[in-house]
Amino acid sequence: MAWNTDLRWRLPLTCLLLQVALVVLFGVFVRYDFDADAHWIEDKGSRNISSDIDNEFYFRYPSFQDVHVMIFVGFGFLMTFLQRYGYSSVGFNFLLAAFGIQWALLMQGWFHSYQDGYILVGVENLINADFCVGSVCVAFGAILGKVSPVQLLIMTLFQVTLFSVNEFILLSLLKVKDAGGSMTIHTFGAYFGLTVTWILYRPNLYRSKERESPVYYSDLFAMIGTLFLWMYWPSFNSAVSKHGDAQHRAAINTYCSLAACVLTTVALSSALQKKGKLDMVHIQNATLAGGVAVGTAAEMMLMPYGSLIVGFICGVISTLGFVYLTPFLESHLRIQDTCGIHNLHGIPGIIGGIVGAVTAACANSYTYGWEGLAHAFDIEDTSWTSSTQGGFQAAGIFVSLAMALVGGIIVGIILKLPVWGQPADENCFDDAIYWEVPENEKNEVFRPEDPTLKPSEP
Repeated sequence: MAWNTDLRWRLPLTCLLLQVALVVLFGVFVRYDFDADAHWIEDKGSRNISSDIDNEFYFRYPSFQDVHVMIFVGFGFLMTFLQRYGYSSVGFNFLLAAFGIQWALLMQGWFHSYQDGYILVGVENLINADFCVGSVCVAFGAILGKVSPVQLLIMTLFQVTLFSVNEFILLSLLKVKDAGGSMTIHTFGAYFGLTVTWILYRPNLYRSKERESPVYYSDLFAMIGTLFLWMYWPSFNSAVSKHGDAQHRAAINTYCSLAACVLTTVALSSALQKKGKLDMVHIQNATLAGGVAVGTAAEMMLMPYGSLIVGFICGVISTLGFVYLTPFLESHLRIQDTCGIHNLHGIPGIIGGIVGAVTAACANSYTYGWEGLAHAFDIEDTSWTSSTQGGFQAAGIFVSLAMALVGGIIVGIILKLPVWGQPADENCFDDAIYWEVPENEKNEVFRPEDPTLKPSEP
């Protein structure tokens, strides 16, 4: 079936309409919070603030920088492994993230920062908006190469809305602890994206299969994204934790889990490949699964050895998923998961939710101390028990899955309409559909390596 991929009017109109609407909404609703307002200098005395260094900016901005780099550089470059889709991987990630953070500031603001008719915005709101967009970047990985930029903007509009509702249910109603977003970001984002790609199933995608594979330099660029994500993930999981021991603990737990995950990923990748060679797909992706899985329990008393165990398990499961589960999902369930987000975000996200539920259920005054326990779980009344908290944590997994599956079906049906400029099956994974590319790149044909140039076997 032929599709009209000319976006000359559709893309500009969509971008401009969305941005104008955002300008109006920001003008009506958004104002600076206390720490960013010019009245800070007058009011800090009445709030027992002695120095400008006590401004929230100086506590949160370093973490914000790290998270911001993860969203725009880490996720963008992680998806450049496709040999002819580098412009789109980085460029479309840039586009959806720039739109998504603006819409997230509004949606999350209405739920969490709405006071006296205004949304009060500070640096923590910026971090949470990046978290929200991180979920969209996860979903983007499932449909990478198969959708138009207009479809991505529409998906971002709906996903940010659903994310904010799901986050409000978990954090405000169920009082779930999810510092690193194993449930709210990764589980929701992954299964939302997988559901969308299931609805958008392309029966003739094999016609573009040659372009779905990487080449040497594209894998190298993707590894840059991996390293940025791996280095900054401790900041991601600790960015909005309470100042002090909780934030410190979250960084340590994430650090340990990520380190353990690398070794088990390398071990499994070598063991599962012929002649023990490593697969770059595993190293790019499965090495990050430990950061995903420790997210919910990051600020809990998981203990460093517990973090190592979580990373160990996730390195194994994620690598096995890339080898066996991804082909199964495509051949039997019609789920075409371009980046393998099920193995990096979906399964580790669920593991993270389970680890969080078990860790919360085991919390006690001996491990935390009475004041530490009350501080860690925001205990406000005497009816709180660790088993109850564990139950709510487990419920958060199912709520996130339900929101992702139902929302993904609805959004997938909307995106399936033939009006968004999506590429035909034979033209997927190709920058030339939506970008001006150099002439030599347009005419370049992928050629397999000439076996006659290989050295002879000893």
